[in-house]
Amino acid sequence: MRRLVAPVAVLTGALVLAGCGSEDIQADSQADSQAGSKAELSVSGAYMPQPVSDSMAAGFLTITNKGGTKDELTSVTSDVGDVTAHETVGSSMQEVKDIDVPARGQLVFKSGGNHLMFEKLKRKPEQGEKVSVQLHFAESGTVTVEIPVKSATYNPKTGH
Repeated sequence: MRRLVAPVAVLTGALVLAGCGSEDIQADSQADSQAGSKAELSVSGAYMPQPVSDSMAAGFLTITNKGGTKDELTSVTSDVGDVTAHETVGSSMQEVKDIDVPARGQLVFKSGGNHLMFEKLKRKPEQGEKVSVQLHFAESGTVTVEIPVKSATYNPKTGH
């Protein structure tokens, strides 16, 4: 008789959890239909470390999508120079043409990871300035961001 108690308890627990799971799926489905099916983009945490080079700089920011559909960053432009998006894989970086911004997710450009590369600078941005950047998306159109230029050693975790 005791041998049956443990398997019955496990089976009962599994059925209870399965029931909870199906309610969660229904709630998620309702949230999906309420959230709509288009991307809802916002940008935060943008900064550019003051360039040490006269011809190149990097930019970092986070694009958040609260919408129910992914979008795609297709290009970046700026009056300060040519801008490309780069992906860092392991210790190497490579230019990418399009980068997904997942539904209900984020696309993060950070030091050591994905980043914006500014090349052929027309002028060297100085600490305290703002660099205007246009982010072009497949579905959401163009979003203009003013990126503040921070010190060359700026670390967003410490603010320095």
